[in-house]
Amino acid sequence: MLNFKNKPYLHALILLFIAMISMQSSGSLAKILFDQFPILTVSAMRLLLGSVILAVIFRIWRMNIKDVHWSALISYGLALAGMNALFYLSIERLPLGIAVSFEFIGPLSVALFYARQKFDFIWIIFAILGLILLFPFDQTAQSLDPIGIIFALGAGCCWAMYIIFGQKPSGISGNHTVCLGMFIGMCFLMPIALFSGLPLHSFQPENLILFTVLAILASALPFSLEMVALRRLSPFAFGTLTSLEPAIAALSGFIFLHEQLLWTQWLALAVIIGASIGCTYTTQQAKKEVEAKLKK
Repeated sequence: MLNFKNKPYLHALILLFIAMISMQSSGSLAKILFDQFPILTVSAMRLLLGSVILAVIFRIWRMNIKDVHWSALISYGLALAGMNALFYLSIERLPLGIAVSFEFIGPLSVALFYARQKFDFIWIIFAILGLILLFPFDQTAQSLDPIGIIFALGAGCCWAMYIIFGQKPSGISGNHTVCLGMFIGMCFLMPIALFSGLPLHSFQPENLILFTVLAILASALPFSLEMVALRRLSPFAFGTLTSLEPAIAALSGFIFLHEQLLWTQWLALAVIIGASIGCTYTTQQAKKEVEAKLKK
């Protein structure tokens, strides 16, 4: 049970909710920017400005460059770039909440792959059911773009690799890993954006302000707040709360972009969130059982 008398815990919950709202609201802003700029331009500029902002926040100059494990960091950065670009390509074609739900299968698959518990098959069934329910079976409803689904699933695969590569030792702190990883991802993505037609007016002051706001909402603010929240929340609480992101994304799309979902798709979001929360709970319980056995 949540102890709301514990103010540090309550503050951490509030910070995490702000981080999630910031992250998912950034998707709505990115979608608005697609009307003015190519998608890969939006993605590359977000990574560029996000890496600069985080470098200042986390004081990248204090890092010892000799300690960096470049192979692990490059893999992490490429996964981050792929996750960002493919997600933006998906939300051009899909409602925000649906795209996040398909993408969320990535980290959920990682959790289920490494989990070895009797309830695991239940969460797998829930995840599959959620995916099925996402499709609008009502013929009068607008069908989902198959290319958008492929992009969202690709973003989910990159998210899974982002988690796996992020757990490998990089030789530096987690904060500095994020900064450098984002910069490496930008270095990979920027040439592609330039080749596909990055407009010069992207660097005009008024447009740089828009991209800076996007970078703050999508990277600097949520990453910084999550770092604070993680110090005060258990892995179970953190995993449970972040499982709500598809629903927050759907609400953001509804409020800012007027995106409508069918009741079956709202149910799909609830099922996928339930699978993620259940997986988080059983994984945490199994970890406690293993730790208890080791203490005996």
